[in-house]
Formats: sequence, C-alpha cells, structure tokens
Amino acid sequence: MDALEVAVKMEKDAIAFYTEAAQKTKYPAGKKMFQTITEDEKRHLEMITQLIKGLKVTHKDVSPMKNVKTVFEALKDEMMKKVEATADELEAFKIAMQMEKEGKEFYEKTLAHAKSDKEKALLERLIKEEEQHYAIFFNTHEFLADTGNWFMWEERGIVEGG
Repeated sequence: MDALEVAVKMEKDAIAFYTEAAQKTKYPAGKKMFQTITEDEKRHLEMITQLIKGLKVTHKDVSPMKNVKTVFEALKDEMMKKVEATADELEAFKIAMQMEKEGKEFYEKTLAHAKSDKEKALLERLIKEEEQHYAIFFNTHEFLADTGNWFMWEERGIVEGG
C-alpha cells in the first residue's frame, strides 16, 4: 500500500469516527464541530482521490478555524452555560486530537517523499488543516473539561478586566 492509499484509509477512518462522535455527542457545539470536521475530512478524501486518479486537484479555500468560529458564534448563548461533558465525550475529543496528530505526522513523512508539485501542495495543505483540527479539538476538550477555568484563561476577562 503506497502513501496515498494509506491517506485514503486514514481519511475514511476519520470520517467514520467523527460521524459517530457527532451522533453520540450531546453538547450542541461539540456535535456541530464533529459534523464540520467530518466535512473537511470528506473534502480531504476527495482531493487525495483526485490526485490518485491523476486529475487536476482543486479545492475550495476552506479554513477549519473559520468554520468552527462560525459554529461557536451561532451557539454562543448555549456555550455560556456551565457544561457538563460526559467521560465518553471527553474521550472522543482526546481520540480526535490523537487522530489529527497522527494524521499530521503521516502527511509530514509523506511530504518528504512526494514526487510531484501537486502532491507536495496537497500534503502541505493537509498538514496545515490537521494542525488546525488538532487546535480546535484541544481547545474544545479544555472547554468541556473545565468550563470555568477555560473562560478565565481563554477569554482573560477576569484577569485583564475585559
């Protein structure tokens, strides 16, 4: 199995995991986040598939951070409530972080052996998006694990008088 075939499998596994996590997560912003990241992973899969087929790889200028920011803005009032995440939900975010970390590491290794400019460009983009996905999942895990401290440190309202 070559690197791009492994990438296809990784993306399919991510789609399956994030789809299931979205179905099981009760927290509305977490559910929407998993759904949004699932769509990113589907787009990754399509880009990799196109590259394998030798087609011209095109992609929309998508920003995972921008998409998730939109999700959080839409659910801001809901987020201000104290969140009680289940252990399973927290574990899903930990698994998601590990998957994104491993995906990034795999794409970095694959980039070192990329044969074409298109392949290199795609892998560089995937690395960047996996980094953003990791940051999104990490921040959400921290929020769900300890909402009060998350707001204090992330929003800095209490410390800085904002």
